[in-house]
Amino acid sequence: MSIAELEKLSKKELAEKAFLYYTELNSLKRQIFGRKSERHIPEPQPENQLTLFDLEESIEIAKEEIKIEEIAYKREKTSKKKEVSIREEIPAHIPVEEIILEPKEEVPANARRIGEDVTTKLDYIPGKLIARKYVRPKYAVDEGEYTKILQAPPVDSPIKKGIPEAGLITKIIIDKYVDHMPEYRQNQHWKREGVYFATSSLNNWTSKACKLIEPLYKAHLERVLSSNYIQADETPIQVLDSEKPGSSHRGYYWLYCSPEQKNVLVDYRPSRGGSGPIKMLLNYKGWLQTDGYTAYEQFESKQGIKLLGCLAHIRRYFEKALDENKSEAEKVLHIIRELYKVEKEARDKKLSAEERKNFREEKATSFVNQLEQWAIENQNTFLPKSLMGKAVHYLSARMRYTKRYLQDGKLEIDNNLIENTIRPIAIGRKNYLFAGSHEGARRAAMMYSLLLTCKRHEINPYEWLKNTLAKIQKYPIEKIEDLLPENFAI
Repeated sequence: MSIAELEKLSKKELAEKAFLYYTELNSLKRQIFGRKSERHIPEPQPENQLTLFDLEESIEIAKEEIKIEEIAYKREKTSKKKEVSIREEIPAHIPVEEIILEPKEEVPANARRIGEDVTTKLDYIPGKLIARKYVRPKYAVDEGEYTKILQAPPVDSPIKKGIPEAGLITKIIIDKYVDHMPEYRQNQHWKREGVYFATSSLNNWTSKACKLIEPLYKAHLERVLSSNYIQADETPIQVLDSEKPGSSHRGYYWLYCSPEQKNVLVDYRPSRGGSGPIKMLLNYKGWLQTDGYTAYEQFESKQGIKLLGCLAHIRRYFEKALDENKSEAEKVLHIIRELYKVEKEARDKKLSAEERKNFREEKATSFVNQLEQWAIENQNTFLPKSLMGKAVHYLSARMRYTKRYLQDGKLEIDNNLIENTIRPIAIGRKNYLFAGSHEGARRAAMMYSLLLTCKRHEINPYEWLKNTLAKIQKYPIEKIEDLLPENFAI
């Protein structure tokens, strides 16, 4: 804003502008230098703490106190016990190679063995490729006028006429989507091992494996949407677009998580528009927990769906407003802290859904009412564009959805579970920067869905995927659900 424009403003408008600029500056400083944790822990205020201001007076008071204060105490010196390091146990499944170390000098023939000392060490040998040569002998059997040929059938492979077997394809996929290693970096690794794969070959093998997995992904999608409680969120992904040479397109992964099933569904859409979740949740009925993004608001009027808010997002707004209006922001954060204490106590007691519902009604209802009352009383107290103004507006708009978690013990107080699920995708995005095409982004969404579900079920993604790729080609389509990660865990 120019000086001429500033001169035209009234004193009130100038004050408002100055306040907003001050707020923005503090917000930027906080992003660069401030703490990242959203959890609010009030700072204790010691009664006798000296103030930073009125420094000369404070120093004189301190000097007087020093003159009259007498310190006398005894302290017992405690002997510090040396910590004993605990030797790690070697896991039983690790193969053991026994090496006999004989003395350097020659052992006489009359020497008697009186014992031995055994030391076990743990070492690592980089994983090596194995080439399997399948030899299928042919036999001719004369049967009268005819000759019968006997031969074993060809070996099943995930990729017909392709060189890789299930283990190698699985490693490539796990390296990319679990360990966030793009294909070109994988190539660098293989070169160090003395093996060369074209990057296009790695991409082609991944693509064909995803084609095999597609029926399983569809079964997984139906399984997730069969739940009556889903959390939803979205995250961006840059995609190379053939129609925009030299630039990338901003697409979105839409995530849907079923907390009860521990299943994760990732769906790629070229935009962040509301059409994506509309198509995905066309036949869904149940609870839908989201943040305040407007694309989800349309579901409030859809019969069979109940929107649920997120208390962590509300807390985030007020935590950011602490520097602007500490006293009022702390009032809200104190109430939110009490609500989370109730949740922690319920978790520690391992309550069932019904027990948690009753526990919340007893312990949390009064705090929810306090939060709602504060929002009503302070709707018009703060400047709309200030941090406190935005926080109050968000609280007022989302409170009716957020308090619904009291209605059912299976519901979570916030959307943090799905936000934590997004983190591996965000890490991968930083490493490979973009998807090569819209189709590549869809394939990635498919693999993320199943591999993130493996993580939620605490099963080894490599073991699951290798087992699935080895079986899926000839697996009956009507029993395809048997191969889902949740069933592999069982």
